[in-house]
Amino acid sequence: MSSKNTIILAAGKGTRMKSKLYKVLHRICGKSMVDHVLTQVSQLDMDNIITIVGYGAEDVENELGNRCEYVVQDQQLGTGDAVARAEGLLKDSDGETLVISGDTPLFTAATLKQLFEYHEQKKATATILTSQAPDPAGYGRIVRNNLGIVEKIVEQKDATSEEQGIHEINTGVYVFDNQALFEALHKINNDNAQGEYYLTDAIEVLKNEGRTIAAYKMANFNESMGVNDRVAQARATHIMQDRINRYHMKNGVTIVNPDATYIDSDIKIGQDTIIEPGVQLQNGTEIGSNCVIGAHSKISGSKIHDNVHVFSSVIEDAEMMPGSDIGPNSHLRPGAEIGKNVHIGNFCEVKSATIGEGTKMGHLTYVGNAKLGKHINIGCGVIFANYDGAHKHTSTVGDDSFIGSNSNLIAPVHIADHTFIAAGSTITDDMNQYDMGIARERQTNKPGYYKKLPFKGAN
Repeated sequence: MSSKNTIILAAGKGTRMKSKLYKVLHRICGKSMVDHVLTQVSQLDMDNIITIVGYGAEDVENELGNRCEYVVQDQQLGTGDAVARAEGLLKDSDGETLVISGDTPLFTAATLKQLFEYHEQKKATATILTSQAPDPAGYGRIVRNNLGIVEKIVEQKDATSEEQGIHEINTGVYVFDNQALFEALHKINNDNAQGEYYLTDAIEVLKNEGRTIAAYKMANFNESMGVNDRVAQARATHIMQDRINRYHMKNGVTIVNPDATYIDSDIKIGQDTIIEPGVQLQNGTEIGSNCVIGAHSKISGSKIHDNVHVFSSVIEDAEMMPGSDIGPNSHLRPGAEIGKNVHIGNFCEVKSATIGEGTKMGHLTYVGNAKLGKHINIGCGVIFANYDGAHKHTSTVGDDSFIGSNSNLIAPVHIADHTFIAAGSTITDDMNQYDMGIARERQTNKPGYYKKLPFKGAN
């Protein structure tokens, strides 16, 4: 039965990254490189996706989960050996097999689809994905005859001066007839300086057997970039950022300065939202329509509904309902749920708390482990003291209440609807509806005491 398969090569350690983190797990715009590859491949309706793992195998499996199958390459004996490890899972399959590296995060599903279509159109046994490189140094060159038929792939170190002048390069991505692929892999050897089994040698075997070898030249060279060090990682990130920002702008989002805006993959943003410079939108975030995300805000794992304004603030694993606003310089921590038309001003922090519709806190307030009702006024410098040194405790405040400036609410405490807390109070007891709470020392004035002080006004 004909099938469509993919083998993702992700077994190499990646020593040039100079990192304890396994190479293919380094992130580009919020997603690991190998996840980018798998995400694009998965859009092609594959019957089988097999990831070849080696170093860091468990970490890769944890990253990708059950979205593919895994085969371990215990020793790194080259790309040919890595692909051969998948034979046990694919040997009975007819059809086509894509081979792609896990450190090439910029390939798109559209390009890979075109590769398959070209392979089928040419009735090829193997099709090489190629590109026109502005600077081909370091890449394998595609050598064609005068009819445009692929003669061979020659590596940089083996290329003649004439071959080094060729700009069509091998991207390291292939589509094979599945059965022919594994037959050819049994015929290659490791008689080379590296002592490794090269997948390109399988291409040569098929060519010598008179099989049809095709080469599809993709339009965008940038997609073919492999990431082997931090410099390439930065270049790939820049390309991916540009791709992401263009996608959102074409879908009705205003990005004031795309070069200074950092949006991760898979972020949703509604039409007519404005993103100002320096903004970071990170994994798991969804932004509604008609929002303003002000300069230098950072939002991760959060849902921002329509008509929300965020000014120079940090929001993580939180939710803001329509019409609410925050900032500048405020912080929503995990578990913050901000209701409709809530105003959170500057230098405020909310954590594991719900803030009801229409409630306002202008500045310098901390709300932790609390449930606040609707239309509450919270004065400057209010603190919900939720931690006793060992445990977190919860406080509640009812609708239409007033909390005066510089008040402390010592959890656990329940403040009913329509209550008033006088400024400067430390509240430790529950309050009933319509109560006013005052908890402060009475002022005492001592006549003439100033004259006894050691200083006389400003120095």
